[in-house]
Amino acid sequence: MQQDPGIEALCTALRPLRERLVTHEVYTRVETLQDVAIFMEHHVFAVWDFMSLLKSLQRLLTCVAVPWIPQGDRTGRRLINELVLGEESDEVGGGYASHFELYRDAMLECGADTAPIDGLIQRLTRGEPVREALRSCGAPVAAQAFVETTWQVVEAASPHGLAAAFALGREELIPDMFRHLIANLQRQFPKRLTTLQTYLDRHVHMDEDRHGPLAMQMLINLCGESAAKWREAQTVAGACIQARIDLWDGVVRQIAYAKQIEQ
Repeated sequence: MQQDPGIEALCTALRPLRERLVTHEVYTRVETLQDVAIFMEHHVFAVWDFMSLLKSLQRLLTCVAVPWIPQGDRTGRRLINELVLGEESDEVGGGYASHFELYRDAMLECGADTAPIDGLIQRLTRGEPVREALRSCGAPVAAQAFVETTWQVVEAASPHGLAAAFALGREELIPDMFRHLIANLQRQFPKRLTTLQTYLDRHVHMDEDRHGPLAMQMLINLCGESAAKWREAQTVAGACIQARIDLWDGVVRQIAYAKQIEQ
């Protein structure tokens, strides 16, 4: 991808916040299987709402209605549909799965409690509003706050805002975030938690090699030369990165609390 002045300025402005996130203490605080479970019971809600960001972009940039009509920029359609293919129907273990489904499998492997996220899906399937479903399913408070930030972006339905949240609040960050976590898990749990390792490794390679550049190009295309859109993109991306920092803070607090209870 050719470097773009708008992206360069955006990344420069967000660098201090990004640095706080990729060096967060959470990556080294996951020391036991209980810690892994706590981390995953929070993080799974970010894995889920990631798909809502992605599908919101697909809905805005392509035609998902019947009868079909050509809609949106041709390049934008290609970018978003390729992203959806990889995230919703990835090739895993000789079959296909969404990354959310892969993550839930990893939760079962480590003994994490899937009841809250399963409850969320069940409530949403029945048509319950997202915020109500989050409160009633037993999602951790920090996870609820994280999803609230994402949902504000989804509800605003601004293509460049969604793209900023997706590209800079998710895809561009994930390789550096997950590398820290992978290194720690390999030290603590060699040859264990294989499904979680597969999920993390898959994201590092896909997001760094293909999905991250695709997402950044999509953001460039949507902001174009509009200074107002680039400013809004910075605001949205900054809020999303801060929300992730707050989520990790919540995980660290819960890990510390669980250890205190054990004493």
